Amino acid sequence: MHTSHDSRTDAGSGGDHKAPTLKLWLMMVLEFAIWGAWLPLIWGYMGKDGLNFSDAQQAWVGSAFAIASIVGILFSSQFADRSFAAEKFMAVSHFIGGLAILGMYWARDFPTFFGLMLVHSLLYVPTISVSNTIAFTHLKDAKREFGLVRMGGTIGWILVAWPLYFILQGKTGADAVAASRNIFLVAGLISLVLAGYSLTLPHTPPRRDAAGAGGLASLKAASLLAKPFLLVLFIVTFLDAMIHNGYFLLAGGFLGSDKVGIKPEWIMPVMSIGQVAEIATMAVLGAVLAKFGWKLTMILGILGHAARFAVFAFMPQNQAMIIAVQVLHGICYAFFFATLYIFIDEVFPKDVRSSAQSLFNLLVLGLGDLAAKWVFIPLQSSLTTDGIVDYRRLFLVPAGLSLLSAILLLMFFWPPRSIGTAAEAEDDLETEPQIVT
Repeated sequence: MHTSHDSRTDAGSGGDHKAPTLKLWLMMVLEFAIWGAWLPLIWGYMGKDGLNFSDAQQAWVGSAFAIASIVGILFSSQFADRSFAAEKFMAVSHFIGGLAILGMYWARDFPTFFGLMLVHSLLYVPTISVSNTIAFTHLKDAKREFGLVRMGGTIGWILVAWPLYFILQGKTGADAVAASRNIFLVAGLISLVLAGYSLTLPHTPPRRDAAGAGGLASLKAASLLAKPFLLVLFIVTFLDAMIHNGYFLLAGGFLGSDKVGIKPEWIMPVMSIGQVAEIATMAVLGAVLAKFGWKLTMILGILGHAARFAVFAFMPQNQAMIIAVQVLHGICYAFFFATLYIFIDEVFPKDVRSSAQSLFNLLVLGLGDLAAKWVFIPLQSSLTTDGIVDYRRLFLVPAGLSLLSAILLLMFFWPPRSIGTAAEAEDDLETEPQIVT
């Protein structure tokens, strides 16, 4: 067993010094506030009352994150892992990305608007993985503390997205378009603030001390998917990301349909119940992981999707139940995705952790999102007759995929430790993994 000290004690945190939890929490608040400022409202801004972009043009803008996640796994994370101190990577990325999204305030034509969004995405998306790496490097007990730190991201999203949404309520036509443009000013200013703040974060140097560190970190991270337990997790992450993104594609129309009858102005607040629940779930994630371990925690997260879609399918006219079941979003996100990020940090060698985070974010932010659009939008269209959607058949598909994902984890996901150190897990990647009992 590997007994040498982990990177958390030698990467600039000072070993015996207190972990900078509050500073890392605020980093997450700012990181996700950037995203939350523009995402909920950009679609209306690009529509017929705004920039009047075509459906294809809007799809291209919406695909910028997916493109960035692919490019990030090939290039950006290499710098963060091997060549660039993580906090400096954050500062440079958020400074240039912040200027790009600020420019979108003045952009009117599609080529300029899309170009600026692509530049912003190419620089922003990798920082999601890098911010995780910074947090994991400097937290003394990531399993117990990361949920609390990552909770800051959800709070940041809510603090920005909710006020902007309610401020714009009641505005129509040119007034709504003019007001919606401010989302880019808000996102850009927060990005510039985070660029400066990043320079105050604990020093997180690149890792060049592992065997084979001279090659591409992304290739080394990807090569470890040859381990069966990681390959299974990779497949399940893709499926769960598709299901997760499918919820956001389908839920709004369902909640506003005649079957459920929620008024349009209340759809976003109802869906936001899940974000509030996410905060509470993040707070208890450490205790849940300590009690149940990796496998059961992730399975519970996936089954949250199955339960929510089952309620949508079989109880659409029970409005109170439909609203109440939104709380499962917290379990879906924290118990699977947040746990996934912690697990990646535990298992992958320290010189490729940003690349490993990006490898899985390729699924969470990129391919899973694209697959949701390719699968669920045509599926909903095929199940629509005379404007009426057969929601039961529609929602049984993601519910069934959730059950399949849970079964795959139950049968084939045997991680090296239920609770262990990163150094121990790294050793296990060189040998056969132990079965968790």
